[in-house]
Amino acid sequence: MMRASAVLLALVVVASGCRSVGTGEEVEVTIPAGASFATVVDTLSARGLVERPSLFRLFGRLRGSDTRVRSGRYAFHEGDGWATILDALVAGRVLTVAVTIPEGWTIAQMAERLAEVTGLGPDSVRALMSRDGVHERWGVPGPGLEGYLFPDTYRFAEGTQLVTVLETMVGRYRAYWTPDRLERLEEVGLTEREAVTLASIVQAEARVTEEMPSIASVYHNRVERGWRLEADPTVLYALGGPRERLLYAAIDSVADNPYNTYRQDGIPPGPIGAPGEAALDATLHPAAEPYLFFVARPDGRHVFTRTLAEHNRAKARARLEFDALGRGASPPADAR
Repeated sequence: MMRASAVLLALVVVASGCRSVGTGEEVEVTIPAGASFATVVDTLSARGLVERPSLFRLFGRLRGSDTRVRSGRYAFHEGDGWATILDALVAGRVLTVAVTIPEGWTIAQMAERLAEVTGLGPDSVRALMSRDGVHERWGVPGPGLEGYLFPDTYRFAEGTQLVTVLETMVGRYRAYWTPDRLERLEEVGLTEREAVTLASIVQAEARVTEEMPSIASVYHNRVERGWRLEADPTVLYALGGPRERLLYAAIDSVADNPYNTYRQDGIPPGPIGAPGEAALDATLHPAAEPYLFFVARPDGRHVFTRTLAEHNRAKARARLEFDALGRGASPPADAR
């Protein structure tokens, strides 16, 4: 009894600053999966973080921490107290990396970035994310996960399993659908899949966020009239990616593709990318405008028109602006 008390007293003395936060140099430590507590202590000792490993092992056992250490890569500072170190190891406060997924990105674009954090190859990530029926597992409309992996900046530990990454991203998507937004979805007469699909097109078309409600209104107006959407981004999606110019020959080459909205009626089968919150909100709250057409100008903004004749004139003016920009000249006065 006397000996045990002495040991405990020694631990109290040694660990009197056990919750202190060190101010010394940062030291990274990797704890392998399945490592014993003895191995963990040896690693900490070798990195200069624990000076009395035998006492530290006893301290860990007395706290019940010796069987609860989580694997991963950690960062400590020289001078960190014992409890500070053990608390981090038990809580799994591992180093994380920021993973930013921009608005409008497709699964193909996300694959390489997610591969970096999961440790899988980009092709493997893309294949796992594109499997048939994968949307059923995650409870999203589909088809697939395209459009339902919400664009945002996430933080993951290196080596995080892909299933955890996808669960987090889909969870962020689900969080968007508040009761008010679900109620609004019914009011605009769209299914969730249709709304996300239209939002993904709005996201791809818009270069200026404030124009999103106007762009959304054009597509809502076309849907209400039973017109084809004739959206360039959907054709580019069918073609497999962006092109410098979308020619009629390219449009005709994918005439039977369900994403070719120049040749196919209605809303495409699913999203063509991941719309952000602004694009989704614009689709749920389109501007009350009568426009049915729009054309892009060199500054990224659009000219919105009501008739085909107006649209053709707007296209001609925009072409003059693009041509003048290419020559390094000012646009003609009637094109300004």
